[in-house]
Formats: sequence, structure tokens, C-alpha cells
Amino acid sequence: MSLADERIKELGLILPKIDLQGKAIVPIRQHGNLLYTSGHGPEREDDGSPIWTGKLGKDLTVEEGYQAARECGIILLAQLKNYLGSLDRVDALVKVLGLVASSEDFYQQPQVMNGFSDLMVDVFGERGKHARSAMGTYVLPKNIPVEIEMIVRIRD
Repeated sequence: MSLADERIKELGLILPKIDLQGKAIVPIRQHGNLLYTSGHGPEREDDGSPIWTGKLGKDLTVEEGYQAARECGIILLAQLKNYLGSLDRVDALVKVLGLVASSEDFYQQPQVMNGFSDLMVDVFGERGKHARSAMGTYVLPKNIPVEIEMIVRIRD
């Protein structure tokens, strides 16, 4: 069992199985030793329906947004593991972009995105620290509250 897999088990996480076959999305694109992920929201494994919906500051609290961002992280970990075979091939998270559906007077996008960032450090330690942008937006697909994409450096 890889070190990252051990941490995931210790944290009590279960990585979902994601099937994007036959869909027009490429979940990960590799260029050299960099992986670029498509954006992922907090969606259920079985049918892809949103786990949370609504805007931060109107429909959801910062804590609910934090949990939604954490769920996005779990889904992205599953995508990485599926693509790489082992999460131990992750050398470093380079850059993360988080979009947070926000009411017009909500300004705590970074606190929401901490749900993702905290999880990455919990799983990868120092390798999980990353540069990040947390941006407010008015609407996201399926009325999801958070969508996250990332750039990851891998080793052979």
C-alpha cells in the first residue's frame, strides 16, 4: 500500500469510482511531467448528481462550502489515482483554481477552498502544499457551490 493510500485509509476516506467514458470531457491531460485536471464539483459517485447545491452566503454556510471543496478534493484524488495507478507518483501539487458560487456580498472564498487545501496537505504532507486562487462566481454547472481544477507535477 502506498503512503498516500495509507493516509487516505487513516483519514477514513473512500475514493469514488469515476466513469467518464463516452462523455466529451477529458478528466486529465498530461504534458511532460505535468497533469492538468478538468474542473470537478462535489458530485455523487452513482449518478453524478450534486451533493450540495446553491450559493455561498445565501444558501450555504462557509462550513458547508468547506465540506463541498473537500469532496471535490476526494474526487480529484480518485481521478489522479485512476490515471497514475499510485498516488505516490504525485511529486507536488503546483497550482489550484477554485471557483466558488457566491452571493454578491460573500467574500470568504479562501475559507471555503481551505476544505480542499487542508485535505491535500493531510494526504500528501509537504507535497500537497500548492499555489491557489479562490475566485467567486455567480453560477456554476448544476448549481454546484464549488468547482476545482489543479496542475500536478508527477514523477516516473
